[in-house]
Amino acid sequence: MKAQHSEYGNRTMDTTVDVSATTEVHLPELEAPRPPEVPDKPSLEGLEAKWSALWEEAGTYRFDRSAPRARVYAIDTPPPTVSGSLHMGHVFSYTHTDAVARFRRMRGYDVFYPMGWDDNGLPTERRVQNYYGVRCDPSLRYDPSFSPPEKPGRDTVSVSRPNFVELCDTLVVEDEQAFEHLWRTLGLSVDWTQNYATIDTTSRRTSQHAFLRMLGADQVYSTEAPTQWDVDFQTAVSQAEMEDRELAGAYHRLRFAPAAADGAAVDIETTRPELLAACVALVAHPEDDRYRPLFGQSVVTPLFKVLVPVLAHPLADPEKGSGIAMICTFGDSTDVTWWRELSLPTRTIVGRNGRLRPVSWDDDGWRSLDPGAATHAYGELEGRTVVQARTRIVEMLTEAGALIGEPKPIRHPVKFYERGERPLEIVSSRQWYVRTLALRERLLERGRELRWHPPHMRHRYEAWVEGLNGDWNISRQRFFGVPFPVWYPVGDDGSIEHDHPLLADEDRLPVDPSSDVPGGYREDQRGEPGGFVGDPDVMDTWATSSLTPQIAGRREDDPDLFSRVFPMDLRPQAHEIIRTWLFSTIVRHELEYGRLPWSDAAISGWVLDPDRKKMSKSRGNVVTPMPLLETHGADGVRYWAASGRPGVDTAVDEGQMKVGRRLAIKMLNASRFALTRLGNQTAATSEAVTAPLDLAMLRRLGEVVVEATAALDSYDYARALERTEAFFWSFCDDYLELAKTRAYEDSSDGGPASARAALAIALSVQLRLLAPFVPFVTEEVWSWWHQGSIHRAPWPDTAELVTHDSGTVAVLDMAAYVLGEVRKAKTQAGVSMRATVAKLTVVDAPERLALLGQGQADVCDAGGVAEIVLRQGPPEVIVELAPPQDKGSGD
Repeated sequence: MKAQHSEYGNRTMDTTVDVSATTEVHLPELEAPRPPEVPDKPSLEGLEAKWSALWEEAGTYRFDRSAPRARVYAIDTPPPTVSGSLHMGHVFSYTHTDAVARFRRMRGYDVFYPMGWDDNGLPTERRVQNYYGVRCDPSLRYDPSFSPPEKPGRDTVSVSRPNFVELCDTLVVEDEQAFEHLWRTLGLSVDWTQNYATIDTTSRRTSQHAFLRMLGADQVYSTEAPTQWDVDFQTAVSQAEMEDRELAGAYHRLRFAPAAADGAAVDIETTRPELLAACVALVAHPEDDRYRPLFGQSVVTPLFKVLVPVLAHPLADPEKGSGIAMICTFGDSTDVTWWRELSLPTRTIVGRNGRLRPVSWDDDGWRSLDPGAATHAYGELEGRTVVQARTRIVEMLTEAGALIGEPKPIRHPVKFYERGERPLEIVSSRQWYVRTLALRERLLERGRELRWHPPHMRHRYEAWVEGLNGDWNISRQRFFGVPFPVWYPVGDDGSIEHDHPLLADEDRLPVDPSSDVPGGYREDQRGEPGGFVGDPDVMDTWATSSLTPQIAGRREDDPDLFSRVFPMDLRPQAHEIIRTWLFSTIVRHELEYGRLPWSDAAISGWVLDPDRKKMSKSRGNVVTPMPLLETHGADGVRYWAASGRPGVDTAVDEGQMKVGRRLAIKMLNASRFALTRLGNQTAATSEAVTAPLDLAMLRRLGEVVVEATAALDSYDYARALERTEAFFWSFCDDYLELAKTRAYEDSSDGGPASARAALAIALSVQLRLLAPFVPFVTEEVWSWWHQGSIHRAPWPDTAELVTHDSGTVAVLDMAAYVLGEVRKAKTQAGVSMRATVAKLTVVDAPERLALLGQGQADVCDAGGVAEIVLRQGPPEVIVELAPPQDKGSGD
């Protein structure tokens, strides 16, 4: 499979096509078939390589740049994260999208189906660091002669940001080529001329343009504020990137001394005693009678001897612990709320590295009643990690008699970065924020406007929006990402003037403030008094990915294309990123356009391991796709994926893949069987079908066309496959057996001609119904008797099947029932299916016997029946087999 694709990583888009406007919907025409050329031994082997190459050569899936918006079906394809390898979850969900794309193309739409690569952000940085053995040091200057070590050593090599970004660019291109190879092997009908990467020039220009527009509209702002911080990744984390993990902890009861001689001590309970030095107040509920007399008074912190006030706030929980809590800056988001609403001072002790930083107990805001004691106590904690500091301060509090009783073990949820290994800390830092909270009601309304598939996924979106507790932080303290196109003046005293940003001119975008210079300045003024500094941060990866409709549609570089694909039709994605990718995309387009960026969202479930456990690298249960594709073929793997219901978690099931491969093999063999009986008579219309059995089969097939079309129109690809596959197997098992003898007979009689016409129509329709799911085998069979691609053929319509009164499908049902009874009798007798039935007696109701009479001849031919008797009475089928002939006797 590896040799089948020659060109990868093409990030260019075809803009050379002459564009002409038209408003009519172009419906593909069904070309007349040609005499079949059927291979003697059809096989599935090599179909992926063969057809992938031919599709690319013919431009089968190329988007028509001249198509008007009304004729376009545009897909906001998820750009997979380029940081290693694809897994079966990708294969699962992308197959769903591809089935929809193929269906829409056959329905007459010009499908805009691009592919993106999400290659900026933390996953890529970590992969580059590990792969090359380097780390980024932004203070270093660019070295144009730098080459990474051939093998990573024990000590990492420090490189400048531009050098680090170059290494990222190199590695992601290699990963993108591997991804594209797998997607082509799977048979995604992507237009590979419509590629992008979330760090390429187009994406950076689009992201920076959008940021400047938001800044001009006062939709973003920069401020110094408490920020969730990952101490290992050394970056801020947004609400959407956090998750709760249950950890073991303990409640520690600490005693605060009264400030007044006649006052009473106050006991509080906390899970974070290491933050005692950051305590700025105690807080209780305003209606808690136990503490109401203390409101407005002060108490003294143990060990550090700092006066802190006792305040009231309705968020305090009288039932939690002792009913009174200490407010620290900052232990959790509730601390932030209290700090902000009660206008409290800031005493930050946890640094960005996760260790307790130095403080002075003589400074304003830190004054202690006993600075010497405070300094001595804090000296025991300074430089320690929060866990180390917690252990030590518990010992110190015990020694001082300020720890009341033993710590009470608990298990409680703790905030983590979704990729992190240590709990998040809250530090104070300058970040860029998108004004999101004010949009809550508008975002909920957009969620109600969006068509969700399945519908219940909307509730996940609504729960997220209703639970928002802050504006969207889009700053990240990383290196491989889209920089903010902003610099800041440096005052004569060396201070940075964040309130007077210097913005990049739009015609210069994209820019990198770490290496580019703002207008009116020189490079030698960087970091100098009277000069400038660049904004050191990059945008959150979701801040870029939220613009995929604009990036894929090339809003900044190709307005004509953008006008033809936006707003898009479909956002396909997994359910776990509703709160990130889907939400952020709606936010950005609400701010920019005041509307949804697409009309429909198709949500896939997770892929589980064979034991129905969520796959993860840490568990070692990740299933990689390529071995399964090589074993079962792309069509077999696609069959498994397409059988998964929308939004439902599905286990990797090789048994299902085997079923899919058997289906593909049966399609080869059944098609060969049918086409050899058709001879040159492959062109047929339903007017030629006159036999009741044939009409009944086409009527039943017409019902399947209606159901499959409705299912795919509502994005229920699994239902469409299920109904089509069920008909195909009954077609092979029953109808082909019933009609094959008649189809071979002289066509001077209407019966044989009817059978051949029905076979031709049914084969054509079924191949097209199955084409979105098993594209390789359907294209192979189609090529035996058609010139063009099946994937550019029209989706079946009932008009192909029924143009006159075609009777009832019950004719086929009755004939299949009786034939089934004959087969069962032969199986029970242990004889060949070709064995002769001397006499077949069918007892049934008159109306059912009348139905059987319309297909009686076909039943006798298929069952080898010498004599058939129809008799009214309670339903019964009596099969009398002819005695076996003596092989030694003869006439």
